[in-house]
Amino acid sequence: MGDNCKSTLKVPIAGKRNILITSALPYVNNVPHLGNIIGCVLSADVFARYCRIRGYNAIYMCGTDEYGTATETKALEENCTPKQICDKYHAIHKDVYKWFDISFDEFGRTSTPQQTEVCQAIFKKLWDNNWLSENTMQQLYCDTCKKFLADRLVEGNCPTPGCNYDSARGDQCEKCGKLLNPTELLEPRCKVCRNTPCIRDTDHLFLELPLLKDKLEAYINEMSVSGGWSQNAIYTTHAWLREGLKSRCITRDLKWGVPVPHEKYKDKVFYVWFDAPIGYVSITSCYTTEWEKWWKNPDNVELYQFMGKDNVPFHTVIFPSTLLGTGERWTLMKTISVTEYLNYEAGKFSKSKGIGVFGNDVKDTNIPVEVWRYYLLTNRPEVSDTLFTWADLQAKLNSELLSNLGNFINRVLSFIAKDQASGYGSIIPDAEGAESHSLTKALGERVGSCVQQYIEAMEKVKLKQGLKVAMSISSEGNGYLQESQFWKLYKEDRPSCSIVMRTACGLVYLLACLLEPFMPSFSREVLKQLNLPPEMLSLSDEGGDIENSKRPWNILPAGHRIGTPAPLFKELKDEEVEFYRAKFAGSQADRADRALKAETEAKNVAEKLNKVKISDGNKKKERATKSSETKSKAPPSVEAEISISRLDIRVGLITKAQKHPDADSLYVEEIDVGESQPRTVVSGLVKYIPLEEMQNRKVCVLCNLKPASMRGIKSQAMVLAASNSDHTKVELVEPPKDAVVGERVTFPGFDGKPDDILNPKKKVWETVQVDLHTNKELVACYKDVPLTTSVGTCKVVSISEGSIR
Repeated sequence: MGDNCKSTLKVPIAGKRNILITSALPYVNNVPHLGNIIGCVLSADVFARYCRIRGYNAIYMCGTDEYGTATETKALEENCTPKQICDKYHAIHKDVYKWFDISFDEFGRTSTPQQTEVCQAIFKKLWDNNWLSENTMQQLYCDTCKKFLADRLVEGNCPTPGCNYDSARGDQCEKCGKLLNPTELLEPRCKVCRNTPCIRDTDHLFLELPLLKDKLEAYINEMSVSGGWSQNAIYTTHAWLREGLKSRCITRDLKWGVPVPHEKYKDKVFYVWFDAPIGYVSITSCYTTEWEKWWKNPDNVELYQFMGKDNVPFHTVIFPSTLLGTGERWTLMKTISVTEYLNYEAGKFSKSKGIGVFGNDVKDTNIPVEVWRYYLLTNRPEVSDTLFTWADLQAKLNSELLSNLGNFINRVLSFIAKDQASGYGSIIPDAEGAESHSLTKALGERVGSCVQQYIEAMEKVKLKQGLKVAMSISSEGNGYLQESQFWKLYKEDRPSCSIVMRTACGLVYLLACLLEPFMPSFSREVLKQLNLPPEMLSLSDEGGDIENSKRPWNILPAGHRIGTPAPLFKELKDEEVEFYRAKFAGSQADRADRALKAETEAKNVAEKLNKVKISDGNKKKERATKSSETKSKAPPSVEAEISISRLDIRVGLITKAQKHPDADSLYVEEIDVGESQPRTVVSGLVKYIPLEEMQNRKVCVLCNLKPASMRGIKSQAMVLAASNSDHTKVELVEPPKDAVVGERVTFPGFDGKPDDILNPKKKVWETVQVDLHTNKELVACYKDVPLTTSVGTCKVVSISEGSIR
């Protein structure tokens, strides 16, 4: 990472694009999960790498956010000091980002002398310029712990109408996102002792945002347009302005933080959201003593900032107001790139609850880093929340990386590497006449257009679109090979074959270049197989690289000897996916318990085996003979009669529904069917039932169909729905409201246990389904027997005499 780059410190260069990149500083009290990684550091890394291959003078600054209540709380949990917590988790973060190939120029931390110096200097400017005020505020005080409780040391019920979340923090509700004051919480509790705190008066300092409003609005109105702010950032920022800016407290009653340099407030520290964004500046000052050339140079430096949506107001309102209030010429943010949430299979990623795949988990999967980066970036939640599923990861790896990209590159280089009797002996051939080769010329025009689209997307920080366009060049390459039928040309028209192969080699290099920001380890391996140095990658205007992309046959020189081709990606199999899904189910605490139980069980089995006396060989033979005789006498198994009783239909509760990321007609639901984990179900109901009507709804779920992949997501069950005769109307089959989630739906008169999994070859579902219908009373029936629960029958809203499927 960046710590290895100190010998090549960068400062802004006159006449060049100087780009300063930051990603939201990850908090140091936990291990980052995949949602954190794509939302901040990985997205910023892609843009930083893009800037470098374009020849821009760019630096990428990040580090761990270490002060504040959360660190003190974690230190209490782990019975150590805040400094020890920060040292521990800073090292963990650094290790995770190193594995993910994140190319920081500096990965620092906020608990440094430089942070104190910069933060206190900014405070003094604000104080001198009269942008700060003093006020007495009411704050929760714990009589048991004998101290004022900072925001994150309090939790309670969210006061926002309609939210009702019972674990809202004192500074923000994790569920609805509303920023709070601790005294607004309903039924507040001290997080340390769980007792109810009382309210006391305490003096604090406030940043007068209302007085800075005109300066701030002028900045926002200009920069949100010229900087192309993402829509979610603009919406959140204007929502703050519409509600009216309020004075913002910048001090806290804590010990772990930057001390306030004022006699009256010397026992207080700065609020973490005042000092944390200043961390970008102090980390840069750790990188170079000439940091002001980056941070106080608005005419020559462009500031790009990356973060998740919950961090927006602190970067578009509070931090710029702080800098504007100093009266100095700071480099203010030009472009902000904001992501929504990446959700995990059974719900939200959560650091506090330990749910999801975490940064230190990925190393244990044996899935290469380039695959993780690719999947997260294709799934980047740029405009709406997206969903991580293991089945989707498998589909994208096997179809897009292995079958498309890897197949194209390996096909080209393997053919070049064949001996002279069947290939080119590892030497790139000449391509005389390529300009007049119609198939190749047409390809060059399409590829040149793709590269232009790639540049436009990346300049606007549309990373997902940039990746999609880059991958389309691989598809173009595969199509070009097929249409040219190069294997026939080699025997029948060697000059044309040489044109095709040199052009294809140029595409291989171009793909390595375009995909380097997204999958740097992949690009390094491709360059190795091309026998080219890593520093050769370039996409600069000065070098003519953009123009050259229109003539891919000219990208690599004839006569160049390539390296040794090898497969770039490995298939991810179904059993591996099921293993990972099970391994990472539940919370981290659940996984630790499972691992401990498995270890204990293994020890017990080993001890039992040690006590078993091994019989002699004659007894083994005797047992084996008896066993074979017994088996020969066993009657053949009888296939059960096809009946509705073989179906495992249960009452389910849709705990969450969202649109499929890759299919407009499909919903992806998480349904509680009474098991330890909800099931993922894909349903084609988008045309018939609005998304809001799918939420928190009881349904009838067929649970023993064989799981099937639907557009990259494996569906583990099926929701029963009724349709009218022309299939223009569809309604869900609903159990009674009081039906117990997980109970089996029965059919009086049809008894028997359901199959574990219905064998598709036996056509059990298809045979039974023809007799499933709704009657005139809107009751769901099998033949004339209603679908029955312990509290009544299952029905539909309005479709009578419809078919159920």
